[in-house]
Amino acid sequence: MSHHIRRRIAVTTAAALSASLVLAGCAADTTSADGSADGDFSGQTLSALLITSHEGAANWLKEEFTERTGADVELTIVPYDEIGSTLALDQQSGANTFDVAAPWYVSIGDLAANGSIQDLTDWIDSTPSIETDDFIPSIYDPYTLYDGRRYGLPFDGDTHVLFSNTEILERNGIDAPPTTWDEYLEDVKTITENESADGVYGAAVFGQKSPLILGASFANRLAGFGGSFVDEEGNPTINSPEAVAAAQALVDVNEYAFPTPAETDFGVGNGAWYDGKVAFIENWTDLGVGSETNPDSTVAGKWQVTTLPVGGEGDASRASLVAGFTWVIAANTQKTDLAKAFIEFAASSEINSELLVADPQTGIDPNRESSLESEAYGEAYPELQEVNRATLSGSLAWPTGKNASQAAQILTDELAKLLAGEGGTAQETLDRVQAEWEHILG
Repeated sequence: MSHHIRRRIAVTTAAALSASLVLAGCAADTTSADGSADGDFSGQTLSALLITSHEGAANWLKEEFTERTGADVELTIVPYDEIGSTLALDQQSGANTFDVAAPWYVSIGDLAANGSIQDLTDWIDSTPSIETDDFIPSIYDPYTLYDGRRYGLPFDGDTHVLFSNTEILERNGIDAPPTTWDEYLEDVKTITENESADGVYGAAVFGQKSPLILGASFANRLAGFGGSFVDEEGNPTINSPEAVAAAQALVDVNEYAFPTPAETDFGVGNGAWYDGKVAFIENWTDLGVGSETNPDSTVAGKWQVTTLPVGGEGDASRASLVAGFTWVIAANTQKTDLAKAFIEFAASSEINSELLVADPQTGIDPNRESSLESEAYGEAYPELQEVNRATLSGSLAWPTGKNASQAAQILTDELAKLLAGEGGTAQETLDRVQAEWEHILG
């Protein structure tokens, strides 16, 4: 695998501008409040709720959708850990500000159960142009399914992979990125001991107390050790030997990580990476795009990406679906036709393919097999295409049913105590989580 990646010089939009969106099909089963039921939405405004790291993608989608349909898109951008609660409060309070949103997929069950989002099963089943068979299988069900019904369409197929700074590895006599979590710990320790006096550390470890941050770091290790959050029947298995080993691996690397892990979130971690201050970072695959195109990046052409390490008896890397976001339609919108048109557009293979290679970067990862295997993605970012193929089978997903968001927060809170030295052992920590999960997840 090459250590270098070719910068994408320009985004090709000819296909996007020439292709016609099948909006009539989107509007076929519901008539909007103003009577529009075709592809012309001129004069209408769609209100969309997205997270901060999707602002670039949101602006791209807004401009393109307006050009195609004549509709304006009004954007509201909130922090990633507030989008689910913001949407729920908006719908339950009667404010009904939003028409569409792209929340974390783990919150889909709660949003469906509390009546904040629409059941889209019948529409999806009756709209062949959505091409559901093209969605990456390990992503499609976790991102959209609750209690046997579909509540959205995948947007951002977020998984974590391991990025390595090849310059730092070479300085420290490390020939290749680690393939096991034990090797990772050894390499991180070596680099931190050798270079921390100069402000360079072995790794940036996401440790901020959020399910999308600290929870992601744990999930990466859980996947590598071959564990799972729940079994096939949905029963919690969070205190299994594999889960305990995953938690301990996180504890072990904490003291050698970029300071201070408990304060390292998406922005801090990425900043340390772009500054060339860390050798390793577990991150979303679009970090490779940013490494080449971000004007603040000092690591262009100096990095490598591999799948996550394995641990214990694990012998094959598994993708960890640590984040991931889904397009949903607000329960009380009066613009269902327009909302359906928008999310079909935004979840399409054509648009996902464009967002993957856009410059400036949009923060979007593959959600479809066709976009993952697209020629443009393969030519611009072959290394990212290769590691993203790990999502095609065997991925680890979070629980997604009712109370899943609460379960994720319980786990995150307990992990934060463990890393702070306040939660006892890894086994004791996860035993407490197991007991709470059994209570709320059934």
